[in-house]
Amino acid sequence: MIGRLKGVIADRLPDGSCVVDVGGVGYEVFVPLGTVGRLPAPPEAVTLHVHTHVREDALVLYGFARAEDRQAFRTLLGISNVGPKLALAILSGMDARELASAIASQDKARFKGIPGVGKRTVERLLLELKDKLTFVTAAPPMAAPRRVAAAPADTSTLGTVTGLLTSMGFKPSEAERAVAAIAADADDDVPVETLLKRALAALS
Repeated sequence: MIGRLKGVIADRLPDGSCVVDVGGVGYEVFVPLGTVGRLPAPPEAVTLHVHTHVREDALVLYGFARAEDRQAFRTLLGISNVGPKLALAILSGMDARELASAIASQDKARFKGIPGVGKRTVERLLLELKDKLTFVTAAPPMAAPRRVAAAPADTSTLGTVTGLLTSMGFKPSEAERAVAAIAADADDDVPVETLLKRALAALS
C-alpha cells in the first residue's frame, strides 16, 4: 500500500485530483478541495500523506497535506454509509481540526452546504464520531478563521464561488480571475457546485 508520496506536482485537475510525479511516474491522487488550492504550482515539490483505497475494479489514491487529515479520512470511512467520496467531501469543507471541533461542540450548522451531507448524515456523524477524533482535539482550533474566510460579503452565486475559492487557499486575484472566466455561463439555474468545478478548471 502507498502511504506517502513525495515528488513534484505535474498537474492540478478540475475534478479535485492532482498528478504527482515521483521519479518519472505520475500518480493520480484525489485531494480535498482545500488542499487543491494550497498545492504548489507545477513543478514545485510536494509531500502528501496517502490513503490507498482498493476496490474490485480500481486502486484509488487519496492524498492529504497532514497525517491527521488522513487519519480523519480513515475514521470517517468507519462510519456507516460513509464512503471515500463523501469522506473527501466532508474534509473539503473542513480539515481534521475543524471536524473535531464541530463534533465536540455538536455544531450541526458546520456541515451545511457539504454535498451529500443531509440532516440524517449529520446526526449520524455527530453521534458516531464522538470520542473518535481525540488525535486532533488537542490541536489549536482553526474553524473560526476558515468560516470567516468562506463567508463572502457578496451573496450572489458568483460571489459565493469566489468565497469558496479563497477559502480553499486560492489568492483573491486568482479567484476573481476564475470567476470572471465563467461569468458568461452563470445563471440562477446552474448549481454553485457546477460553477465551482468550472472555476477550478479555469485555474488548472
